[in-house]
This record gives sequence, C-alpha cells and structure tokens, in this order.
Amino acid sequence: MDWEAIRLSLQLAACTTAILCLLGLPLAYWLAVSRRRWKFLIEAVVTLPLVLPPTVLGFYILVAISPNSPIGRAYEDLTGERLPFSFPGLLVASVLYSLPFAVRPFVAAFAGVDRRLVEASWCLGVSRSRTFLRLVMPLAWTGILSGIVLCFAHTMGEFGVVFMVGGGIPGETQTVSIAIYNAVENERYAVAFQTSLFLLGFSFAALAVTYALQRRVWVV
Repeated sequence: MDWEAIRLSLQLAACTTAILCLLGLPLAYWLAVSRRRWKFLIEAVVTLPLVLPPTVLGFYILVAISPNSPIGRAYEDLTGERLPFSFPGLLVASVLYSLPFAVRPFVAAFAGVDRRLVEASWCLGVSRSRTFLRLVMPLAWTGILSGIVLCFAHTMGEFGVVFMVGGGIPGETQTVSIAIYNAVENERYAVAFQTSLFLLGFSFAALAVTYALQRRVWVV
C-alpha cells in the first residue's frame, strides 16, 4: 500500500477542512439568513464546482496561480517558490473544489436553527457574535460536523483537479487517488487493490458517520 500517498492525502484533507471551516462557516451563515436579492449569484458560484468538470476547474486554477498571473507572481516574490505542482497549490485547488461539500451542509444546518431563538437572544441584549457562538453554533453543531466529515472524505478521493494542478509528484503532490491511477498504469495491481480497498473503507465509514448524524437530527 502506498502509505506516502495516504499520508499526503490525509494532510491535504485536514488542511482543506480546517480552511473551509474558517471561511465556509461565516459564508454559510450569511447564505442561510441573508435576504439579498443577488444572493443567488453567490450560491451559484459556491455550487459551481459540483457541475463543472474537474479538469476544467483544474485548468482555470492552474492558469490563475501560474507564474505569469498576479497571484502566482506575488506568491513567488514572497516565498521564492511556485504554486503550480506544489502542495500549497494543491491546497488552493482542493479548497476551491471542496467548497460546496462544506458550505451546503453548513447552510442546511444554520437554516434549521429556529429564527425566533436568535431574535430573542438579540432582544435580550446579546451581541450578534455571541449569539452566533453561544446559540447558533451549538444548535447547528450536528449538521456542521456532518459537513466537516463530508468535506474531509471528499478531499481524500479527489483526482481530476489535484492531478491538473499538482501533477502527481511522489512525496509532494501525489495523493492516494493519483497513486492508484499510477499503480494501475504500471500494472502494479496488488498495490492498486490494497490502496483502493483502504479508500473504499474510509469512504464507507465517512458516509456511515454522516448518515448517523443526519438520523440523529431527524430523531431530535
């Protein structure tokens, strides 16, 4: 089994999930409560990775972070390294591709919180930030955890986007899905079988946890 690729995928999934928690939770809460007429445009942008072919998304990300782009030049000036075919570039692609898998469950969780409780908290003089942290987050925690599990599991199985942006460099950008592809291409079927079996078991466990959390919400 390709343990190096598994380690890299776990690291990528953990970093992606952490970033999407920091960025996705405020965005999801705004989408859940906002009444702006143009909100549908933001929803469309967030959901776009679900319908856009991974190779297309990966190509545009690769162009956006290339050394000829403002983002790529700024990163190279700051660090002396290039974003394409590196772990930071892989992380950028993973965050963008996994965005809807985190934000959509977060939105559903926040939308399920009784709005009257939030307004009652405001009427009692509790600030919006404290209401969010002490009331909304605990009530929506089960749905948020479900989104975290889905985001982590989805990142573990990414292929098209990470292959376009990372290139599958062993030890640097070769994730577990790319390792399986390379193993099959090189006729190393035993390695491909064992690594695929690990990914299958991991995916099943993630889905089981997600459905168990959703069932808990329905029961409550």
